[in-house]
Amino acid sequence: MRAIIINEYGSKDVLVEQELPKPEIKPNQVLVEVYATSINPIDWKLRAGYLKGMLDWAFPIILGWDVAGKIVEVGDEVKDFQVGDEVFARPDTTPRGTYAEYTVVDEELLAKKPSNLTFEEAASIPLAGLTAWQCLVDKTKVKQGDKVLIHSGAGGVGSLAIQMAKHLGAYVATTASEKNEAYVKNLGADEFINYRAQQFEEELSNYDVVIDTMGGDILTKSFKILKPGGRLVTIAGQPDPALIEKHQVTASSYWLTPNGKQLGELGELLEKGILKPQVGSVFGFSAEELQKAHELSETNHAKGKIVIKVK
Repeated sequence: MRAIIINEYGSKDVLVEQELPKPEIKPNQVLVEVYATSINPIDWKLRAGYLKGMLDWAFPIILGWDVAGKIVEVGDEVKDFQVGDEVFARPDTTPRGTYAEYTVVDEELLAKKPSNLTFEEAASIPLAGLTAWQCLVDKTKVKQGDKVLIHSGAGGVGSLAIQMAKHLGAYVATTASEKNEAYVKNLGADEFINYRAQQFEEELSNYDVVIDTMGGDILTKSFKILKPGGRLVTIAGQPDPALIEKHQVTASSYWLTPNGKQLGELGELLEKGILKPQVGSVFGFSAEELQKAHELSETNHAKGKIVIKVK
């Protein structure tokens, strides 16, 4: 099968095409023919070597942990899926990812692809969608009437998180650039902060929840807008224990847990039109195209999700 792999850590140029054997499945797994995948920051952070302490894998490594496609083989223990099913998933984090014509997925991580979505749209959802949902529902327990700040609302996670927070009944503020003001308001944001011209920590106060996707100074400043007892979750750093104590809030770092059942629930919201996929860019399946996609993701200014059309 064709795969885009890395044989070393480095810049986008280490992404190269290689023929690899089609993967073999275990009894609890299915083999998915990949129609589309998408780019997430974990992809280029691992490619650059930033995560090798956590994910110490042997080369070659196939990056990519989003998939939408069709099942072409099922293991003996698989009960709820069959050959021909259209599915989407955030597969387990392994060195045999989704930048390939075929990928392996555990049954418990699979969900049926929403019938009203293209494969490209479906591939944009799993990692970012599960991250947003787990941060809002599992970690910060957002409820009706909560005031929620979502950083980088035009990004992959943010653009889904805004829609989810509104669905949960929250008042939503978000940060974005001036060119994306109409975009994030159309997603449902009640309040827009132009991060280039405004200081969000001076504009907002008494918030219940912050969803941080940026880390660094943004994470540090976010504590200032929370009310006592507020909740913060970051996917881009580690909260300072001193700030947690000073502001009397709860705060944690979060790494998503792949979950087919939750993804199926998101699929229902997508089929009802409550949640809409946000595909900002689509690239082809070649080393050169993947390099361009990584370059865009690394700017941290991509609008919506970056998708790779494989088939």
